[in-house]
Amino acid sequence: MSVELLVRAKAGDQEAFRELVQPYRAELHMHCYRILGSIQDAEDALQEALLAAWRGLGSYEERASVRTWLYSIATNRALNMLRAARRRPQVEMPPDVSLPEPTHSAEPLWLDPYPDVLIESELAGPPGPEARYETKEAISLAFVTALQLLPARQRAVLILRDVLGFRASEVAEMLETTLDSVTSALKRARATLDNRPRTEAPPPADSPTERKLVEGLATAFEANDVDGIVALLADDVRLSMPPLPLAFIGREEARRFYAIVAARPGRRRLVQTRANGQPALAFYSRDPTGGVFRATSLMVVTLEGRQITALTRFDPSVLSHFGLPRILPE
Repeated sequence: MSVELLVRAKAGDQEAFRELVQPYRAELHMHCYRILGSIQDAEDALQEALLAAWRGLGSYEERASVRTWLYSIATNRALNMLRAARRRPQVEMPPDVSLPEPTHSAEPLWLDPYPDVLIESELAGPPGPEARYETKEAISLAFVTALQLLPARQRAVLILRDVLGFRASEVAEMLETTLDSVTSALKRARATLDNRPRTEAPPPADSPTERKLVEGLATAFEANDVDGIVALLADDVRLSMPPLPLAFIGREEARRFYAIVAARPGRRRLVQTRANGQPALAFYSRDPTGGVFRATSLMVVTLEGRQITALTRFDPSVLSHFGLPRILPE
């Protein structure tokens, strides 16, 4: 941190303030996303946090680093937004969609995929020495999904302690609570996450194994080849579609599901991208009334070893975060 920048910012220099906080914007955005599960909510929380930091800069006593101070503000803004998000509308199945009976039903999970292009600077900054999770695991869709199932305070404590590596005393000060409260919340959050099934590591990004699996999956989807799709899936594969509270588990359930989906008429085109450190596919279907392909979804592909263990489908509205169009020419 430049002492000169801080002095100028405290004196009311907005450009100095922007320079002061710019190195932390990407990681703060990711932090808010981990808490909220939504890219837009994370952006809103970050903007609120930076505005609060600017307005409160005069009271910053420099007892903690600028980074720690900003994390404190961003965490509390995200938690406030999380409480407000509980008023989200009920999730209903679109009237024109017919799906088989799901294997599993649960509460709606409000979750967005996170574009890899926004993660690159986050990956460059290693977590603190007390962190328990490697950065790659801590951005995966499975990990972020697991976070969304934790109570808000446990979620924040686990991220600050085990993902970012802040000391317990720092977290207690950030959340304006006691050290015992932080220790208790962390213990409960760890117990929940530690109960998740152990998984095999995915192949390296853009490795021959990953490319073969993803390209094979894309080819099978474009051809509406249900057998080809299912052949690439693990026995216990999980299909989900946040925020719809449905899941289809197992290869035979996947076959039943895609037999209905693939039976719909029309051609498809797929575009590869990446989300949460994982491969993803943007789906486009040909418009029968014109010579264009319209976006229908984005699917994040979870790999373990040489198998596809999960396919998570999102609404096409998320494509704007990936710089992908809603319409492709013929």
